[in-house]
Amino acid sequence: MSFKDHFSGHAASYAAYRPGYPPRLFEILAGLPGERRQAWDSGTGNGQAAVALAGHFERVVATDPSADQLSHALPHPRVEYSTGRAEDSGMADGSVDLATAAQAFHWYDFDRYFAEVRRVLAPGGVVAVWTYNLARVDPEVDRWTDRLAREIVGPWWPPERRWVDEEYQTIPFPFDEIEIAPLHHEERWDLDRLTRYLRTWSSFQRYQKETGHDPLEEIREDLTAAWGDPAVVRTVVWPIFIRAGRAEP
Repeated sequence: MSFKDHFSGHAASYAAYRPGYPPRLFEILAGLPGERRQAWDSGTGNGQAAVALAGHFERVVATDPSADQLSHALPHPRVEYSTGRAEDSGMADGSVDLATAAQAFHWYDFDRYFAEVRRVLAPGGVVAVWTYNLARVDPEVDRWTDRLAREIVGPWWPPERRWVDEEYQTIPFPFDEIEIAPLHHEERWDLDRLTRYLRTWSSFQRYQKETGHDPLEEIREDLTAAWGDPAVVRTVVWPIFIRAGRAEP
């Protein structure tokens, strides 16, 4: 079964310019399962979530179907990387205390992933999937990044993007749900760093490939005016939208 590969072609920039996740997220998740022996991070990409989980679990297995993504993964002595789909992990039955998917679940075959999660979760195990949507800076900057995302490259988003736009509130999630208080992630970036991140969007890459044009040129002047001095470092924020739960006994 093929996978929806929107990032292998720019795996290096994805690894370099995507934001991370708040440490508090992993503290919360690590406190949910009964044990902290093994975590499984599917769709791991360059391993951001896997390495963070390794601070709380004895062992982390991090899988991704893209060898290009894994070639840029962050090394860690307690993280084992392997090529594989989330729907067919190859892990032993009942061996996983925490199964995670960070900014990846919306690309999955939901039913097959849920079946795999139920198979590999240990008693007391937990599954958690999360996403973030568009970066927030201030209303003026957001106006232009929103125009880029929704008007200029909007038609080039894959259809699965709808789950992110709906903040994972509409995804099927057939588990005994665990409520988690709202979280957000912050980075301190200059304008160049922000625009490099915008270029990692799947829609940006598809637009550029199919049209031969740089979509940033349509907003560059207005975005720069909204930002001010491009060298000034500003706070960039992403709300994190999480669904977590336990398989029913």
